[in-house]
Amino acid sequence: MTLKNKVIVITGASSGIGEASAKLLASHGAKVVLGARRENRLKDITEDIEAKGGQATYRVTDVTNPEDLVALVKLAKETYGGIDVIFNNAGIMPTSPISALKTDEWNSMIDVNLKGVLNGVAAVMPEFTKQKHGQIITTSSVAGIKSFVGSGVYGATKFAVRNLMEVIRMESAQEHTNIRTTSLYPAAINTELLKTITDSDSKQGMSKLYASVGITPDAVARVVNFAVDQPADVNVSEFTIYPTKQA
Repeated sequence: MTLKNKVIVITGASSGIGEASAKLLASHGAKVVLGARRENRLKDITEDIEAKGGQATYRVTDVTNPEDLVALVKLAKETYGGIDVIFNNAGIMPTSPISALKTDEWNSMIDVNLKGVLNGVAAVMPEFTKQKHGQIITTSSVAGIKSFVGSGVYGATKFAVRNLMEVIRMESAQEHTNIRTTSLYPAAINTELLKTITDSDSKQGMSKLYASVGITPDAVARVVNFAVDQPADVNVSEFTIYPTKQA
């Protein structure tokens, strides 16, 4: 497999898709560098990976702080000698109707879901450009390809990420830097995202949906594994991951 010994930085790694991806990639020989805000969770996941023979390290990381992303990439280089992939996975989903005017939550989504991805891109771009290879994987959402009532601002951040990844891919091809990009569009995946919803009607509706059709984050982790495992001359750009039961 081409992912063996690849150095992979993962944000939002303390639970859900990030945790599942870290464990799966490490089990296949990747060296994972985990970033999130909860140190106790990062420590436990790292120890679990190492106990099973994998290689992992971590750093407490807030993706809204550009310096934290630079430090996480630096940790990857110092620990494992380089970096091959960044998985921009950190995100929040406090959905609500626009008329509810939860402007603080709007700004938080922009800071985490969009600026957090940009901070990750900025942290790896100098290294990827210099070495003329690298891969940027980003968790968008099915709300990044379809419009949903109650998800106006959340969807806006996820649509933006979709555009960003494709432009990076196109510019890299023109600049001959061989940077691959992959956008993930998960639908109802059972993670902690629902906990970020404060609007009662939105939370009730989303909780009902996820309870009836939601699937585990391992489904997305397998897609991440597939994307990383492609040979260097293959770019797999987009994946939509639905539960089979979801209409």
